Amino acid sequence: MSEAVAKQSTEHTDAFKNPSLSWMIGFMFVVSFLGLFSVVPLRKVMIIDFKLTYPSGTATAYLINSFHTPAGAKLARKQVRALGKFFSFSFLWGFFQWFYTAGDGCGFAEFPSLGLKAHENKFFFDFSATYVGVGMICPYIINISLLLGGILSWGLMWPLIDTKKGDWYSADLKPSSLHGLQGYKVFISIAMILGDGLYNFFKDLLR
Repeated sequence: MSEAVAKQSTEHTDAFKNPSLSWMIGFMFVVSFLGLFSVVPLRKVMIIDFKLTYPSGTATAYLINSFHTPAGAKLARKQVRALGKFFSFSFLWGFFQWFYTAGDGCGFAEFPSLGLKAHENKFFFDFSATYVGVGMICPYIINISLLLGGILSWGLMWPLIDTKKGDWYSADLKPSSLHGLQGYKVFISIAMILGDGLYNFFKDLLR
């Protein structure tokens, strides 16, 4: 993040970068060309060989096709009405929560619904309609995996590592420092994601 964004944070941090125009141009070229050169082999493996559906394209195609059949048009109108109803509910609920939010750590999003001790370890219900909707869309195995992962990490791993403060890392570090507990949270998670992704990628590539 830039220095301007860092100054808006309630917690002091020196982890910022003010990118120059040349740096941003170089970064955009690297990111764009990486996607360009990786999409061709991935398309062959994922879509042609394994015949995996492309979610957004498939959903768009089904929606367009539904408009050209009587039953499909009726179903589409029903879906649009349901979308409008739940969008309105989500908007009004978010607007209601806004009245009780005075700053960071305040309001329904930080309400200690499971107790103050659990709240210290980030266990609380934030009353987010978005997450409820995502949970309804995702398969049960994804929801259960996220729940168990949250309990394992925030309920066991991070409190255990926090007790090693002063032994595994300096006790004088800020909570946001990547040399302290935050570093364990970030890099253990990244290592697991990269490990799982690379394993499945090479497994599919070598079939």
